[in-house]
Amino acid sequence: MAKPGENCLCGRPVPLAHCCGRYLADFAGTPAPDAEALMRSRYTAFVVEDAAYLLATWHSSHRPVRLHFEPGVKWLGLEVRSHRVVDADLAEVEFVARSRWGGRATRLHESSRFVRENGRWFYLDGVML
Repeated sequence: MAKPGENCLCGRPVPLAHCCGRYLADFAGTPAPDAEALMRSRYTAFVVEDAAYLLATWHSSHRPVRLHFEPGVKWLGLEVRSHRVVDADLAEVEFVARSRWGGRATRLHESSRFVRENGRWFYLDGVML
């Protein structure tokens, strides 16, 4: 977890508490305002292994029963390549997340779809690029 005053884990140059941390700390009262903010907060949740947040922000039509975090994975950074609003309730975010596991560097390059229901954004699905 980022130390007080350090930049958010999602890579934005603001403290965690003023960025993704507020969404993770108060899912019910502080929803991510758009698909990009939700995607960034989900990356942060993967870094800190917050399964409850990840499952809560996964659309019910695609939500897994549980999540398993691979021991020893170190997340190295996130690059948001694009955020496209399709309409008022659908958006797409293309990103690259870098990690290291077992001495090997890996990249997750995905185009993700997000849907808004009742004013709250959810991760719907994604296509690996």
